[in-house]
Amino acid sequence: MARYEILMLKELSIRNVILIDKLDLSFKNGLCVLTGETGAGKSILLDSLGLALGGRGSASLIRSGEEKLSVSACFELPKSHPVWAVLD
Repeated sequence: MARYEILMLKELSIRNVILIDKLDLSFKNGLCVLTGETGAGKSILLDSLGLALGGRGSASLIRSGEEKLSVSACFELPKSHPVWAVLD
């Protein structure tokens, strides 16, 4: 049976994505919910997270007047995650 580890998204950093010039988000432990009116940018945040996770990008995502975009995400891994053994 497959064992799934829970990864906690701690930070999301977005530069030059569509309408976003610069945005740094920090997430605390617990339930985090993104809400807002239509057109508020929720989809841009989710598309950016998808890019940080290795999703396919498009030149149309680059903010007008800029040459490139960047997105990074920071995750907290549980102590039982196998990557810690590799890093040791």
